[in-house]
Amino acid sequence: MEPQVVAAIIAAGVSALTLIGTLAAQYFGRRATSQDTKEAFKEQREQLDRTLAEQRTRTLNERFATAAGQLGSDKPPAVRLAGVYAMAGLADDWEANRQTCVDVLCAYLRMPYEPDPGEQALAPERLAFRASREVRHPVIRVIAAHLSKGAAVSWQGLNFDFTGVVFDGGSLGGAEFSGGMVDFRGARFSGGTVDFRGARFSGGTVDFRGAEFSGGTVHFGGAEFSGGTVYFGGAAFFGGTVSFSAEFSGGEVSFLDAAFAGGHVLFLDAAFSGGKVSFFSAGFSGAQVSFGRAKFSGGEVNFGRAKFSGGTVLFLDAAFFGGEVNFGRAKFSGSEVSFGGAAFISGEVNFLDAAFSGGQVDFSQVAVWTNGPEFDWDWDSTPPSGVRLPVAPPAGPAGAPPPVAPPPVAPQYGPPAGPRSGRRRGRTEQRLSPRSPKRQTESEHPCRHPVA
Repeated sequence: MEPQVVAAIIAAGVSALTLIGTLAAQYFGRRATSQDTKEAFKEQREQLDRTLAEQRTRTLNERFATAAGQLGSDKPPAVRLAGVYAMAGLADDWEANRQTCVDVLCAYLRMPYEPDPGEQALAPERLAFRASREVRHPVIRVIAAHLSKGAAVSWQGLNFDFTGVVFDGGSLGGAEFSGGMVDFRGARFSGGTVDFRGARFSGGTVDFRGAEFSGGTVHFGGAEFSGGTVYFGGAAFFGGTVSFSAEFSGGEVSFLDAAFAGGHVLFLDAAFSGGKVSFFSAGFSGAQVSFGRAKFSGGEVNFGRAKFSGGTVLFLDAAFFGGEVNFGRAKFSGSEVSFGGAAFISGEVNFLDAAFSGGQVDFSQVAVWTNGPEFDWDWDSTPPSGVRLPVAPPAGPAGAPPPVAPPPVAPQYGPPAGPRSGRRRGRTEQRLSPRSPKRQTESEHPCRHPVA
């Protein structure tokens, strides 16, 4: 091959390699530049996010300080009302500190507050009271709105501290208590209407221990107790009207050591179909308590060691067709307890070891006695003074339906089966009597107080 040709080929190869090297250098250079650009953009973006987050936190803190300042007691009512809604709006926007905002609203309700001074009070005192009330009630409404099912921002699962709060009105109707702790310990319900109608207690703990119901009306009508724990232990009912026309289908509701000393406490049309409801060691000394038309179809209702020393307790037209109702070791010394029109169809109702020393416990007008309560004496024995039993089969044609909702199989009427005597007491006492530690000792009772 001619030397000139070889030189030309070599020159062409060198040129090609140079071109490839140049292109490769440009490619890798652009790639490195692109990577550097991406990293620079990422760093800038992170810095911007940090700046925006810091700015948002600063803004939220400023909003918090402003709203809290508006709630001061030295501010006019209109300013305080604006503070209530400002704090609620901040709670919706600030998830990380939502509980703190709610704590502030609850703390406002816990501030010293005297109920209605009456029409005889001086005009400035009455005006101050009305102005304060017009700020307090919206706080309750705002909380209820955020606990309702359709709330745009839900506060369910948060804690609400109402300890010692004076309630003279306000509505928590439709609220859903499904988690967290709602604390009404020592609260005073002294007037107006406080509404829990349609509320649902399905989880968490709601605590009314030591609460005082002294006036006004408190409605639990249509409420559902289906889960969680609700305590009324040690609560005092001595005025006004409290309605529990509710459905008890699960969870635990405890009136342990509650005092029913006055006013009206109504369980009219209440349905006990599950869960545990305890009146263990409660005192009935003067209130008018009614379980009229209540239906006991499941679960456990415990009046063990309850003291009936005054007032009236009525089970008129109540229906017992399932579950367990226990009056073991209860003391009847002065109350009027009536089961007029009641239907004892199935389930377990017992008065084992109950003491009857005064007052009256009247079964004489029951409508159905196919599965009567269990006592400590035989049917042929003379009952204690003050206890009136049916003297003839309950009126009505054989096979006629009872006056309240029957169980799936209609009962057959006939001569009263009579009180179940001690012959069956061994089996029942194991499950229901006060001697059963599982059911009847305060320390192990399923509805006992929680540790404070």
